[in-house]
Amino acid sequence: MPEVPDTQEPATPRPPLTAAAQRALAEAQARRKAIDERAATLPREVDGRGGLDPNRYGDWEIKGIAADF
Repeated sequence: MPEVPDTQEPATPRPPLTAAAQRALAEAQARRKAIDERAATLPREVDGRGGLDPNRYGDWEIKGIAADF
């Protein structure tokens, strides 16, 4: 079988993040950490559905899709 040449272009380096973007990422990380810590203190559900709580971010979420009802 003939060898296929690598046609992918080299990845271009990303520009550095702005200060506002760095703050936003740090705030999001802090919120996720607080949510995880709060979830760790809750009692374990008996015979539950398993996995993460679908309401952990305040909206019902399944497979990354949030639904407000």
